[in-house]
Amino acid sequence: MKLIVGLGNPGPEYARTRHNLGYLVVTALAENWRISLKNQKLDALWGQGRVNREPVILAKPLTYMNLSGRAVANLLNYWKLLPADLIVIHDDLDVPFGRLKLVFGGGAGGHRGVLSIMNALDTAQFYRVKLGIGRPPAGMTAEAYVLQPFGPEEFQDAIALVQKAAQAVQVLVTEGLAAAQNRFHGA
Repeated sequence: MKLIVGLGNPGPEYARTRHNLGYLVVTALAENWRISLKNQKLDALWGQGRVNREPVILAKPLTYMNLSGRAVANLLNYWKLLPADLIVIHDDLDVPFGRLKLVFGGGAGGHRGVLSIMNALDTAQFYRVKLGIGRPPAGMTAEAYVLQPFGPEEFQDAIALVQKAAQAVQVLVTEGLAAAQNRFHGA
């Protein structure tokens, strides 16, 4: 079984921000796989189902980004899963806008949601699907940039990235990391 967690912040004011790309991917996966995200406990909104016979749990932490580790640890403990069964989907400033990067392990790269998960689990040994948002323009802090809503044209490109990431997650779950990297890494 895989626990697939999309990082973001709850609430409509964050819905179209760069920091909520992980939430958008989980929403797309829930639609694609017909999984209802109706359970609201363990500090997350979640649902379970299958993709090509593989059991999965889709989740969106409700703890806000910087405390995501609490929700992820609760879900892993509840389902008796290991960190290696975890796939975290999140925005990444160091990946160019519109590109994907799939990894196992590695550092947080300054992403506080990922750092919260690493601290809560006491390991970095889990899968990550990084959605590139690029660096902020000159004079804008990273914090302001990730919480800024996408413009209308940019949002269409972000939705295309979300769809590509959903496909990459499906390949990661059903065929493994190497297959997903070969097809989507850097795409």
